[in-house]
Amino acid sequence: MQANGAGQGQDSELSCLNNSAQNGESSSAGEAHTNVNGLSTTNNGNSVSNNDGIPAPAASNNTVSSDANSVKKKKRLSQSEEDVIRLIGQHLHDLGLNQTVDLLMQESGCRLEHPSATKFRNHVVEGEWDKVMKPFEMFTTHLFYLLTYFINFSQTAELTPLKYNTERIHILSGYLMCSHAEDLRAKAEWEGKGTASRTKLLDKLQTYLPPSVMLPPRRLQTLLRQAVELQRERCLYHNTKLDSGLDSVSLLLDHACSRKQFPCYTQQILTEHCNEVWFCKFSNDGTKLATGSKDTTVIVWHVNTSHQLKLMKTLEGHAYGVSYLAWSPDDTYLIACGPDDCSELWLWNVQTGELRTKMSQSHEDSLTSVAWNPDGKRFVTGGQRGQFYQCDLDGNLLDSWEGVRVQCLWCLGDTRTVLASDTHQRIRGYNFEDLTDRNIVQEDHPIMSFTVSKNGRLALLNVATQGVHLWDLHDRVLVRKYQGVTQGFYTIHSCFGGHNEDFIASGSEDHKVYIWHRRSELPIAELTGHSRTVNCVSWNPVVPGLLASASDDGTVRIWGPAPFLDVQDAEGLNGKDLFDWSSYFN
Repeated sequence: MQANGAGQGQDSELSCLNNSAQNGESSSAGEAHTNVNGLSTTNNGNSVSNNDGIPAPAASNNTVSSDANSVKKKKRLSQSEEDVIRLIGQHLHDLGLNQTVDLLMQESGCRLEHPSATKFRNHVVEGEWDKVMKPFEMFTTHLFYLLTYFINFSQTAELTPLKYNTERIHILSGYLMCSHAEDLRAKAEWEGKGTASRTKLLDKLQTYLPPSVMLPPRRLQTLLRQAVELQRERCLYHNTKLDSGLDSVSLLLDHACSRKQFPCYTQQILTEHCNEVWFCKFSNDGTKLATGSKDTTVIVWHVNTSHQLKLMKTLEGHAYGVSYLAWSPDDTYLIACGPDDCSELWLWNVQTGELRTKMSQSHEDSLTSVAWNPDGKRFVTGGQRGQFYQCDLDGNLLDSWEGVRVQCLWCLGDTRTVLASDTHQRIRGYNFEDLTDRNIVQEDHPIMSFTVSKNGRLALLNVATQGVHLWDLHDRVLVRKYQGVTQGFYTIHSCFGGHNEDFIASGSEDHKVYIWHRRSELPIAELTGHSRTVNCVSWNPVVPGLLASASDDGTVRIWGPAPFLDVQDAEGLNGKDLFDWSSYFN
């Protein structure tokens, strides 16, 4: 075949060939059509055309009209159309449908890859290393040396690559210490020479060749997978972890999750508290929920296998009520704090229900917030009267920081840094080891509460009269202000949640629970049902479809996906099993 635009460079050899121009009318029976070396003819001699669609002089034939002699130029394929044909051809080739590929390439006039690439592949798979570079002698010198380096490096494991790479040298040095071939293969995770290992090497080498010469391996599957992932990222209600493979989705429809799959519907209403419920928090393993109330009790609920909550233990004796709770990293202990007038905190053993420590440094203290160190052996606590302590599990004072009026606390994963919001409308980082501190977040209004994402990168702030703000702690910049929530000077707690912590939820003084996708400032759901201020929300860290909210109306609501009932009917069932969770989560 004659390449379209021959002589204009190496890429031109890879483009589609123009199909031969053909007569616009159907041929009569007995007329044969042939295509040889880019020329199209009919055996009656009526027309001859080249690949550019330019008709050659026609043979004399008075029985054929001028319209029959005219030649229509076939539309030339665009670059994107050529690319699609090549991608389809590669995929069909990987499926073993080689005859179909040949027919597709012949009819479209495209080449799946450069002939040199085909020779290159065959030489690599066969292990003919002395012939590998010969097909590419026509290409640029730097590509030749690059491929030579990779082939030599893969075969001889030489320790002096083109670019100094200490980590690579250490790995290769470790291989030299292997005394047996079996040990080397095991350490290098190498099957040994053969078709399998050479195919893996070919995949690596292909990344250094331009796609006009040789398509990257499994390119169509890669593009489809990227498209599916992008659709999931743009889906406002996507809240499940799906297999990254293409077999788990349909390519015939766009990905779209329904709001009914999202935790927007009341599954249970917990009414065991007899006064305002100020706080709620799921355990780190997702199997328990702790709720604290003005009624001086902490109730620990068990989340059973069907994701229904059953009362597990009631912890009593908090004279001022319970306004804050913190689970230890292993969920063995639970610390309870009271409101501003409370100078004590309680450390409970959740399994036994026994009070391990009741701590108070001074009756003038105000211990309203607490955070566990990730090591599980220490915690920090403080309040707005200027107390800021680090203590052990027995309540012994390890360190203190004078003059810090604490509103809310959080310990970072480095086990050294403690974040504290204070009365100066800021969040500062405190290091108890070297006694240093630094400013991280500065707001223009009081920070009523904050929480931090699992990776320690993002902080979610409830700011008085402003609402919910998202900050990047590393870059120290305000990322987003979420709209809709009513936030005055009450302490309201928000949270990250859902799959990959893609969502944000917050209580509100207008009796609602607001949910946003982390990327969107506008709420994607407003949950109604509470009759007074919603003080706190908590998203189950293991079950992405389970959300709890605590309210001044004395109830705790458990939210989940839509039950297999009409929504209006579902809202009328208090505390009943409205949804078969096992069918949703299994």
